[in-house]
Amino acid sequence: MVSETSLSSSKRSPATPKFCNSFTTRIFADVAGDITIVVDGESFLLHKFPLVTLSGKIRKMVAEAKGSNVSNLELLNFPGGHQTFELAMKFCYGMNFEITTFNVARLRCAAEYLEMTEEYREQNLISRAEIYLNEIVFQSLQKSVEVLSTCEMLPANIVDEIEISSGCVEAIAMNACKEQLVSGLSKLDCDGESRELKEDCVAWWVEDLSVLRIDYFQGVICAMGRMGVRSDSIIASLMHYAQSSLKGIGKCQFWNPSRTNSSPTSVEKDQRIIVETLVSLMPTDKSSAIPLTFLFGMLKMAIMLGANIPCRLELERRIALRLEMVSLDDLLIPSLQSGDSLFDVDTVHRLLVNFLQRVEEEETEDCGYESDGLCFAGHGSLLKVGQLLDAYLAEIAPDPYLSLHKFVALIEILPDYARVIDDGLYRALDIYLKAHPALTEHECKKLCKLIDCQKLSQEACNHAAQNDRLPLQMVVQVLYFEQVRLKNALSGSSGDGLLSQRISSGVPSAAMSPRDNYASLRRENRELKLEISRMRVRLSELEKEQMFMKQGMIDKGGNGRTFLTSLSKGIGKIAIFSGQGGGKRQKSGRKSRGSEGKTGRSRRHSVS
Repeated sequence: MVSETSLSSSKRSPATPKFCNSFTTRIFADVAGDITIVVDGESFLLHKFPLVTLSGKIRKMVAEAKGSNVSNLELLNFPGGHQTFELAMKFCYGMNFEITTFNVARLRCAAEYLEMTEEYREQNLISRAEIYLNEIVFQSLQKSVEVLSTCEMLPANIVDEIEISSGCVEAIAMNACKEQLVSGLSKLDCDGESRELKEDCVAWWVEDLSVLRIDYFQGVICAMGRMGVRSDSIIASLMHYAQSSLKGIGKCQFWNPSRTNSSPTSVEKDQRIIVETLVSLMPTDKSSAIPLTFLFGMLKMAIMLGANIPCRLELERRIALRLEMVSLDDLLIPSLQSGDSLFDVDTVHRLLVNFLQRVEEEETEDCGYESDGLCFAGHGSLLKVGQLLDAYLAEIAPDPYLSLHKFVALIEILPDYARVIDDGLYRALDIYLKAHPALTEHECKKLCKLIDCQKLSQEACNHAAQNDRLPLQMVVQVLYFEQVRLKNALSGSSGDGLLSQRISSGVPSAAMSPRDNYASLRRENRELKLEISRMRVRLSELEKEQMFMKQGMIDKGGNGRTFLTSLSKGIGKIAIFSGQGGGKRQKSGRKSRGSEGKTGRSRRHSVS
């Protein structure tokens, strides 16, 4: 009879039965032990009668050993060790002990090993353990998790054969569904309460799952997905498991690249398996929003631990779906390659490629050939990513190990219409030129060709006109377009001629196919939107300039200053590079520019 009495395991002399309390003493006081069973090096002096009555395995071993030394038996690979065998023998002797969530799995495996079935006695140990599992353990999520965690130390073949682990997994998922219904009602009650209380109402069991081994955790999450557990609860479970199992690793490897050359330890291999498994368990439905900080954290871990390529590509794909919402700090992924740039530029490049593919797919879906109107759903996202990329370029530009090839590849990957103005790109380029003075004149020209001088603001143009690091050709272009802009402002033109010229180039030809016509119309739509954005920026600049002029006229009223004289002063500020200003320019570090000094100054006088 199994009762609630605590387990006692004091050692006995081998000359007497191992279990000699008042109950066994009364029955077996005059009967000496006639069989010794060895389990994990521990010897148990026992009696054949109670053992062969309940255990089919011991009965067979005694029968097979007839005629030889039947008094000594050894049980190899006993599940749960000698402590569990001691509990099983107590059951055979009728001694009281307590079945708990921490020993029921071991008892069930031991009973299976000893073949303690109903064939030998009703309510045998297998039956008792099954009753406890079905009536107590499987009815509680927490108890099911506790039992499942104890299965980790048991032989996998026996655990799988008796289906105790699968039963716990299904019980956890089923109870999670019940808790989901209860939490739905609790959230209604928590409407007026704090945010912390709402989170407690949703999934209190998330922390319990983090004690499971990764293969058992994987089975639980898959079962939850099949049974309809909410994606947010599954995501919370994945995040908490990652935080508890991957906490505190990787800092030394990020700043010690030589560490990556050595072979991974067993701990790192286990962590790599955890990362790959967690990524494979992420919900695939579009409604589930996994925090970007978690995705980037997992990506950094995957890179550091050397996870397989599908794992990294999946993380990059998920991040690219919401790249416009990424912060600059998230993109600053340290590089682990020795001798390479300080930041992982290749990963960011792949993120941009995936993002552009997503924008193209959305554009094709939303703007089909038979659509009545023109649309470009990804234009707003492109503008945000363009600003983000310019900030990223400015952040990595001071890196002395960043090659020109990779820097240029990041700039060229986005289309021209991803930037309304090129001020951010100009700033990043200027920082790169300053940090890499060894660049040749040809390389500088190649880099500066990536900037559209017409998309620079007046402030950026003023800076570029005095920038000694820029090639003379770009300085001349900046001055030319600034003169054109001022001329248009004086004549009252707003650049309609240039806009009409661009639009006319996008009109589809009658000789083009319908699909080509549609592509041309899409390009025209992009140019229209881009020109409108540019005109808004220019209009804002003109309004600010007019406001300053009006304020100056009010402060210095009566001096006869007119609108044209104020403009002439503005032109003089832009032409600060000429005359005495040219003498203040710093000497370039590149020998190839020395021969162009005088020629550059004469060209600047002629342009102004």
